[in-house]
Amino acid sequence: MITVDFPGSRKLIEAIDASVAQPSTPAITDTLRNALCRLIRSQEVQLPQCVFETAGDHYARRELYRSEEHGYSVVAMTWGPGQGTLIHDHSGMWCVEGVWNGALEIVQYELLDHDAQRYHFRPVGSIQAGPGSAGSLIPPHEYHTIRNPSEDSVAVSLHIYSGRMTQCAVFNPQGDDWYLRDERQLGLDRVH
Repeated sequence: MITVDFPGSRKLIEAIDASVAQPSTPAITDTLRNALCRLIRSQEVQLPQCVFETAGDHYARRELYRSEEHGYSVVAMTWGPGQGTLIHDHSGMWCVEGVWNGALEIVQYELLDHDAQRYHFRPVGSIQAGPGSAGSLIPPHEYHTIRNPSEDSVAVSLHIYSGRMTQCAVFNPQGDDWYLRDERQLGLDRVH
């Protein structure tokens, strides 16, 4: 189900459909990551203008497409200057994330230990990603933060999830690399 039509939307959907037909999760995410980089760089797909509009006090999440046949969803995220996430997971779903506009800083974390609610993480790598770059997250290696490092520019990223991303675990810092786990319901901003 497409939320809003945009130039190249069919080409994007065809590329995702071909990728999810691969026989394994690593093959799916590798094929999809390469296809997404190619589509962003070629400018064959032009996202709707609304995804370049910030949402004020939070980064915007706009669902552009959901496959009823394959179950995946495509969400554009708009990051105002300095906006970002806490450490979070993807509730066990694989994800391919591509930077469409601006730059994003992504930090990956390794889970070292945990008890019922407290989790001990260590950062294991960070990247500054610009337009046309894409990465993937495959559980259990899914803990990360995303942030727009710019003080004055908007960043836009496209996220393809294996399912509908309606909730995730977020981890609030408690000191000494320990974090308190909390469940967060994820909303969607209006597509117009």
